[in-house]
Amino acid sequence: MDERSIIADGSSLELLGDGFSFTEGPAPDAEGNVYFTDQPNNTIVKWHWSTGEFEIFMEDAGRSNGMFFDHQGNLITCADMDNQLWSISMDGEVDVLVEGWDGSLLNGPNDLWIRPDGGIYFTDPLYKRGYWERDPEMQQDGEHVYFLDPVSKRYFRVDEDLVKPNGIIGTPDGKKLYVADIGDNKTYEYQINEDGTLSDRQLFAELGSDGMTIDNMGNVYLTGRGVTVFDKDGNKIAHIPVDKRWTANICFAGPDRDMLFITAMDGVYRLRMNVRGVY
Repeated sequence: MDERSIIADGSSLELLGDGFSFTEGPAPDAEGNVYFTDQPNNTIVKWHWSTGEFEIFMEDAGRSNGMFFDHQGNLITCADMDNQLWSISMDGEVDVLVEGWDGSLLNGPNDLWIRPDGGIYFTDPLYKRGYWERDPEMQQDGEHVYFLDPVSKRYFRVDEDLVKPNGIIGTPDGKKLYVADIGDNKTYEYQINEDGTLSDRQLFAELGSDGMTIDNMGNVYLTGRGVTVFDKDGNKIAHIPVDKRWTANICFAGPDRDMLFITAMDGVYRLRMNVRGVY
């Protein structure tokens, strides 16, 4: 599989909208619409795939960053304002799932993925924010990856040996996890154990990433300088340039999950694909 086979014939990057401050955290709902954050403006925006229209879904959105829909249709977000993990209902009701670790605040949850049984993996790097009223320095003893158990609601660290974990995604069978260490410009692959722990960490790619997604062929999409695509064996198969200084995040959109939705600086983009997203 190569670049020509994953991108639809005649398809080119299409600007859907701009004028935002900084777009992040795209997550598709069951119908294929995409919710994404405009973090500096503290809003979550909904893009309707069928009409191309944008609407504000939520203001005072906790400075949400990475987001993912759970199996009940709630939007789970990395709420950076108070370093928490939120569950937001479609009525806008907020339930705080995670707030702190071992008596201290988290550094700032950044991105998450939900495995098939509802367990949540999330990354906790430190990016100092001007809107924090807290001490902006490191709150924990490092920048780690955590797992929130769906039954006990207990959460614990699953990797404490990364420089700055950021993007995260798993396979739809719940067996494999990818975590980007953007601080070391590497992405790792793990085996997922039933109890939430991780094992058999392997280097997947010599490239870090801000956001990540995966398609139905097992290809993994990394963001930063545009979008770089690796097959399931870690071979680079495509690079999608985006004419912005930074490409933050990515997901598949539309009812058939055949539109690549990209957030980059003040804009959001679409690219029609031959492959399909699995979320």
